[in-house]
Amino acid sequence: MGCIVSNLRCIVCTFLASTSGVFRMAESSGGSSFMYMSADNVKGLILALSSSLFIGASFIVKKKGLKKAGASGIRAGVGGYSYLHEPLWWAGMITMIVGEVANFTAYAFAPAILVTPLGALSIIVSAVLAHIMLKEKLHILGILGCILCVVGSTTIVLHAPQEREIDSVKDVWNLALEPAFLLYSISVISLALVLIFHFVSRYGNTHVMVYIGICSLMGSLSVMSCKALGIALKLTFEGMNQLIYPETWVFAMVVVMCVVTQMNYLNKALDTFNTAVVSPIYYVMFTSFTILASVIMFKDWDRQNPSQIITELCGFITILAGTFLLHTTKDMGDNITSGLNVYPGLTTIHSSRFVVTKRSENNGFSMEEIPLRRQESRTP
Repeated sequence: MGCIVSNLRCIVCTFLASTSGVFRMAESSGGSSFMYMSADNVKGLILALSSSLFIGASFIVKKKGLKKAGASGIRAGVGGYSYLHEPLWWAGMITMIVGEVANFTAYAFAPAILVTPLGALSIIVSAVLAHIMLKEKLHILGILGCILCVVGSTTIVLHAPQEREIDSVKDVWNLALEPAFLLYSISVISLALVLIFHFVSRYGNTHVMVYIGICSLMGSLSVMSCKALGIALKLTFEGMNQLIYPETWVFAMVVVMCVVTQMNYLNKALDTFNTAVVSPIYYVMFTSFTILASVIMFKDWDRQNPSQIITELCGFITILAGTFLLHTTKDMGDNITSGLNVYPGLTTIHSSRFVVTKRSENNGFSMEEIPLRRQESRTP
């Protein structure tokens, strides 16, 4: 375990060292852009990295709080709210709030295409802490997944578009009222309502995509509103008061509604399914919808040439590969099934489904399909 933690610490330190070089070059040029990175993008990058550390830790602390509360009360996955009386859950929530505040501030300085994909680093933090605190296995291929996340994040950082010049919150409001984004918003809200009122009661506890789909859809709208609100506060602090405009408060209300919805269904997902499943799938879906919303609303790609866009997409795909590799190997057993000369937990030519080793009631190990749900939540 010590070797794995040490290796992952080196991965994160390497990424921070490489980005710090970018910071120094940006500062030495008097705030001018370097490798398409403006001074504002650098500020947003630092805040995004800090956010990933706090949010990654919060997943694990909240998970332990949910498990502890579920042992003595009604679990969140079946509609209970006993976790509200659990101090450990509140510690995780406070940690997440700190991370979200840093993330919120980052959106005021940098485009969503830069800030959102860096959430992959929270997957690395979550994987390390889950290995230590939740005893969820992390193997060598999981470390490779972490490396891919770092490589993809660095690629996006070095080719991210510069922030759009906005002089008033009314400018953001006008962008939100354009037909393309209105169509996107209506589609997202409609799909989220269908999931909530039709699919949650039927498939919420058996299909991870239901809860995470709701979180991701509403999350894309919350990020756009957070960015608008962050820009309004930034301009206000610079002496141009944006609090006098009703549009600022509309964006604030949208943020509150979307975040409350996200937290409710994220709690249900964490309580019902394995952290190794929730974290990467939530990251992939949330990031994908957020980038799509940002491209539609703020037209980030209009300020870039095709080679930059393709490079960013390659970086994002690299991150996706890393998160799914980390997810696939997260719960691999320590033993190799007889007759299979591969790592357990990976598909082979002999099987088209994932398998893992699970401790049975008699303390032996038996082969099973990969458990998407928490083992203690299975029904006999």
